[in-house]
Amino acid sequence: MKTKHILLFFISIFFAATFSITAQEESLTTNDTVLKINKYGLRIGADLSKPIRSLLESDYTGFEIIGDFRISKRFYIAAEIGNEKKDRFESNLQSTTTGSYIKVGFDFNAYNNWLGMNNAIFTGLRYGFSTFKQELLGYDIYTTNSTFPTTFIEDSQEFSGLTAHWVELIVGVKTEIFNNLYLSINLQLKRKISDDKPENFDNLFIPGFNRTYDFSEFGAGYGYTISYLIPIYKK
Repeated sequence: MKTKHILLFFISIFFAATFSITAQEESLTTNDTVLKINKYGLRIGADLSKPIRSLLESDYTGFEIIGDFRISKRFYIAAEIGNEKKDRFESNLQSTTTGSYIKVGFDFNAYNNWLGMNNAIFTGLRYGFSTFKQELLGYDIYTTNSTFPTTFIEDSQEFSGLTAHWVELIVGVKTEIFNNLYLSINLQLKRKISDDKPENFDNLFIPGFNRTYDFSEFGAGYGYTISYLIPIYKK
């Protein structure tokens, strides 16, 4: 009986010590764990490349407002809206394109942020729609006969109510430089779906899509943006 009491005593001490160590480990684990807080909200800003281009190029003016809203850990609903005017003054052609556009889609953040960081290496997809007008100011009829060269014809014609549709793949990097303030650079690959062509003329430039090419439906663009996040809630 004495031996049995001694064994029970040591067994109770062992279980008490084990329970105490386990409780301490759980307490340390709980205290040492730092929760990663993700901010959700509306981020709005502007494309800086367009006003810079407007200052540097006398034949171009434009602006673009951007925005996105975070819907999950890695996905964002995104949109851009803007206006552009592009003049083309060459020896054989003079024209002006003016119009507005909107692009809507989503972004996916492929970057796994460290604790306290809110940066992004992202890829996205957009649907673009533009409404614009073309003004043909003058043109020179092409000829290979040097004996009777043509003269430049100044015949102003306006083609309004034109539209264009395209899809756009975008890749870029976004960095939080200050709290809730972001700088971003991106590249865009565009594929034209359809556009209204003026009679006896063509769309040399489409607002939002950029320059067009005779034998290709593809286009390209870039952006350098600044934006501010308005936090709405955190997870």
